[in-house]
Amino acid sequence: MKGLVRGVLPVVIVATMTVACQTVQTTGGGAVGVQRSQMMMVSAKEVEQASRQQYQQMLAEARQKNALNRDPAMVQRVRTIVARLTAQTGVFRADAPAWQWEVNVFSSNELNAWCMAGGKMAIYTGLIERLRLTDDEIAAVMGHEIAHALREHSREQVSKSMATGLGVSVAGALLGVGQVGQDLMSTVAKVTFELPNSREHEIEADRIGVELAARAGYDPRAAVSLWNKMSTQSAGAPPQWLSTHPSHANRQRDLAEYAARVMPLYQAARR
Repeated sequence: MKGLVRGVLPVVIVATMTVACQTVQTTGGGAVGVQRSQMMMVSAKEVEQASRQQYQQMLAEARQKNALNRDPAMVQRVRTIVARLTAQTGVFRADAPAWQWEVNVFSSNELNAWCMAGGKMAIYTGLIERLRLTDDEIAAVMGHEIAHALREHSREQVSKSMATGLGVSVAGALLGVGQVGQDLMSTVAKVTFELPNSREHEIEADRIGVELAARAGYDPRAAVSLWNKMSTQSAGAPPQWLSTHPSHANRQRDLAEYAARVMPLYQAARR
C-alpha cells in the first residue's frame, strides 16, 4: 500500500562509490512458505534510522494540522489489533517481537495505510470509515503492512535504486548528520510513499499478512473481503497503493488459497 507525502525532499544522487552487496534471507518461510533471497546494499540499521526520522517528521506535521489520533476509541481499536499481530511476528523473525512497533491514526480521507522499516505504522481514517472495516479487515490491512517491514522491502528497494544508479551511496555515512544522511532519509521516504512496491513484494506481503492475522485470531479470509471493498472504490483502476497487485481475479484466488492454508492456525488461535 502506498500513499502520497507532500514535501518529500528529492532524491540527491551523490558520487559513485563501491558498496558491498549482501544476499540475505530476511524472514523464515512460515506456513505460507515465502522463501526468496534478497540483495541488499545498505544496512538495516541505516534504513531504520532514516525511517524513524521521517516518521517523527510526519507525526509533527500531523499534530500541527490537528490530524493525529483525534478519535481515542479508534486509536485504541487499531492499537489492540496491531499488538496482537506484532506478537506473532517471531514466527517469521526471532528479533521482530522486540522491535519498537508503533501505530498512529491519521485523520485523512485517503484510503491508505503503511509500515516503515523497523515497525513505524499509520492507518488513515478514510480507510476505516469509508470502507466500514471490521476488526478482521483492519488486521488484514495491518498484517500486510507489517509483512513489508518484516521482509525489509524498503531496504530492498533502496538497494535496488543504488544498484541502478538512481539512489544514494550511504557507505560510512552518519545518518542525520550531513548531506548523505539527508539524502538517505529522502530516498527512504520516496520508496515508502511514492514508488510502488513490486508485484513480488505485494504478493509476499499478502501471504505473510494472512498468516499473521490467522495466528493473531483474526479471520484470514477478511483479506478477500477487504480487496472486494477496495475494488468498489477504484472507479475503473485500483487505488495507488494497489496498482502493482495482480489482477482482481488472480489476487482473489491467491488470497483465498493462502487464507485456506492458514485456517487451521486461525481455528487454533480462536480455541
